[in-house]
Amino acid sequence: MKKLIALPLVLLLFTAFSCKEVKKETENASEEVEEAVEKVVKEVQVESIKFQMEPKNDSGISGEVTFTEENGEVKMMASLSGLTEGKHAIHIHEKADCSSADGKSTGGHWNPTFQPHAAWGAEGGYHKGDIGNFDANAEGNAKVEFETSEWCIGCDDETKNIVGKAVIVHQGVDDFTSQPSGAAGARVACTGIIQ
Repeated sequence: MKKLIALPLVLLLFTAFSCKEVKKETENASEEVEEAVEKVVKEVQVESIKFQMEPKNDSGISGEVTFTEENGEVKMMASLSGLTEGKHAIHIHEKADCSSADGKSTGGHWNPTFQPHAAWGAEGGYHKGDIGNFDANAEGNAKVEFETSEWCIGCDDETKNIVGKAVIVHQGVDDFTSQPSGAAGARVACTGIIQ
């Protein structure tokens, strides 16, 4: 009789132990799945900020600039109108302060690595704000697209973080030579990158 009672007890204990192991394995698998999902979400996160351009020096220029960060790349898209036909320079400047009528409250080009002014990617160095030149059509409209992994939106790396800076459109062309700013002429449009 004792053997008959012992056998069901052994089976009961074995079943309970097996269920605990299965439950533990299931919980571990669930945690692993959650961690994998979180990792994918972090990798795919897209940060986007949009700003309206303000006219400076009585230019009448308008438009908007959008910055989008995805997978370690920041893409800038600017849509502008009211420009004179031809080439104009566009840069990121060091301060998100468009308060002055001439746009000079933004300071100089954003240059956190203390390089000389030049065309983007120049071997001898360039400012992180040296975006370059673009063309406005006969109607005064222009679209500018620029993409780089050397910028970020709100990260902790001050040599990459564009938040707190400004986008400036110049009346003239950046010659990529004159120091410290390329002799691009008056600042005709401004937007501060404030998040």
